[in-house]
Amino acid sequence: MILESLNNLYERLADDPSYELPRPGYSTQKVSFCVVLHPDGTLVDIQDARLTRTETTKGGKEKTTQTSRPVLVLGQSKPSGSGLNPCLLWDNSGYMLGYKKEDEKPARTEEAFEEFRRRHAALEQELSVPEFSAVCRFLESWSPAKALDYKGKLDDFAATGFGVFQILGATSYVHQKPAIKEWWAKQQDTEEPDLIAQCLVTGKALPIAQTHKPAIKGVNGAQSSGALLVSFNMTAVDSYGRNTEQGYNAPVSQVAVFNYANALNTMLGGPLSHRHRVVIGDATTVFWTEKATEAESLFAEFLQGGGQEPEEGAGASQNQSLVTRLRIFMEILRTGGGAGVDRLGDDPETKFFLLGLSPNASRLSVRFWHVATVGQLVDNLKSHYDAFKLKRSSEKDPEFPAVWQILRQTGRESKDIPPLLSGPLMGSILKGTRYPQALFNAVLNRIRADHEITYLRAGTLKAFLNRNHHKNIPMSLDHSRKETSYLLGRLFSALEKTQEDAQPNINATIRDRFYSAASATPGTVFPRILRTYQHHLAKLEGGMKVNRERLVQEILAPVQSFPSHMNLQDQGQFAIGYYHQRKDFFTKKEAE
Repeated sequence: MILESLNNLYERLADDPSYELPRPGYSTQKVSFCVVLHPDGTLVDIQDARLTRTETTKGGKEKTTQTSRPVLVLGQSKPSGSGLNPCLLWDNSGYMLGYKKEDEKPARTEEAFEEFRRRHAALEQELSVPEFSAVCRFLESWSPAKALDYKGKLDDFAATGFGVFQILGATSYVHQKPAIKEWWAKQQDTEEPDLIAQCLVTGKALPIAQTHKPAIKGVNGAQSSGALLVSFNMTAVDSYGRNTEQGYNAPVSQVAVFNYANALNTMLGGPLSHRHRVVIGDATTVFWTEKATEAESLFAEFLQGGGQEPEEGAGASQNQSLVTRLRIFMEILRTGGGAGVDRLGDDPETKFFLLGLSPNASRLSVRFWHVATVGQLVDNLKSHYDAFKLKRSSEKDPEFPAVWQILRQTGRESKDIPPLLSGPLMGSILKGTRYPQALFNAVLNRIRADHEITYLRAGTLKAFLNRNHHKNIPMSLDHSRKETSYLLGRLFSALEKTQEDAQPNINATIRDRFYSAASATPGTVFPRILRTYQHHLAKLEGGMKVNRERLVQEILAPVQSFPSHMNLQDQGQFAIGYYHQRKDFFTKKEAE
């Protein structure tokens, strides 16, 4: 199902030039340098081919970065292994120039250059292209020792990525010449397949791929050279004892492998990958629809960025069309649900695919796979945000918090986030199912550790209790709720506020000293802090004193006794009661 969906995606994206999908026999590689030659093959210069991008940070400062340039080249990904495997008219600096930065095996690097030179010399007469002959003349006259004259440049921009050749004054690279491309296409047609069998993806009898290349790149934490989604390396996993090797064990045609691998690579690292790829926890998530939709292009904003209402005048620095679509999408999440996506011009019945991947040595693990319609997905997103909805403590709090912002509440630092939590959380949001218990437990642990009950933490606890235990907790203070745990959270907040009003410059409040014990074993803590409360109350004056005492008595009235122990659900309600009451203290009251 996954490979079939990716194979269909390739056919859809191939018609869109903005995705720059490679054709069979080609691959997109990261090019960082260019060897520029005279028509006679003498060297002009080794130039930086990277892209320079300038963007404005959230703080308003301009940030300039240089990234490798994606270029369509002849052949698939650079083969791995200890053997010599030169590419045609592109490669790394070791093969092209016989030089590597901090080279531990210079002798092998010279062998690699010689093999690169031999391959091109062997094809010169067959190709008979002047630009190709210029490359051959350069390789004949070049020696790895000459690279030392360009050491500063090579160590700067050629240390990573690949290089290509270009003739001085030309607007394209040598491998992009029509005559070379025509010759290359004929080479692809003459290759004899090793095995023809029924493809598991298309169902047709086609040549089967022995290895699934190109390797998948762009998964966070995976090998930089790429990892495989399908591979076998032990006879113990051969199907039914058949004489199979590597990819033959799961027969997928060469065409289907090329299609699915390149479609996945394009979403992970292509020019429009920001529309299809987000990193959540330790999982890299890609998503797409069976046909182009607005929801597909906006979904990343809510998985990664955290939906915020665009400010007035945002069009001056952003695409105004995107701002308009974001506003419509947020309004759909507030009120309309999935059926409202027709306001964006989308069909609610369009299929939506989500794939979560994580690294596993030289392979990839599928963390989750979910298929739904656009309407169902938006309905589930709305259900999640409705469960989370809480009165915000400030305008900076996101109305639609991103998944990573929720996960961030489970660890002191990003590295402390439970590694197996992102997948189940994503699944619960996308499918509209119960949230993982580990999320609730981790947030409570963080509150007990640092005694901070923030908007995101309280909202996460509220969403869990509402969806998993049907508590129907509202978004703001509820005077009618009589659960002891909720009332005690409100009471603790009122006692803390009284202490703060009585001692304005106090460094540590009762929250810093007693919160953990008050939320878990209230019977041992509240009698003590209530006695202290009387001293604090006595320092208040006038109406403030009367109103505070009236509030405390109102909260305490339904409480029969202080429990000796509260379970995790009660501790969650305690935290929400505290947050609701605390937020109410700082909410301007309207005149009756």
